[in-house]
Amino acid sequence: LSSSSAASDVYKRQTLESLLKKEGTWATLKEAITNNDGRITASEFPTLEAGSYKLIFHTADYFEKIGVKNYLYPIVIIHFDLSDKALGSSTHYHIPLLLSPFGYSTYRGCLL
Repeated sequence: LSSSSAASDVYKRQTLESLLKKEGTWATLKEAITNNDGRITASEFPTLEAGSYKLIFHTADYFEKIGVKNYLYPIVIIHFDLSDKALGSSTHYHIPLLLSPFGYSTYRGCLL
């Protein structure tokens, strides 16, 4: 939100977790680092089925890399649910994180 540029190679521990309903616990599916466009490509993540998921952005890594010393959110967790109806015929989800030192926003981006 403050620089309008992609955060590349900074989320050292961006993690995708899935809720294991039977056990009631979360399991890590994948950890990844953003590319030069600030993205993690679909090929780096497993195909998602209906269920509850969390994307965990370790944003302190980003703030420290760009020299920001005062920030409010060292970690941002985006919890989202996928239903069979929401998935439809597409398995592509674009979930961007717009970030500044004292705020963030997210949304479901367009399907490609």
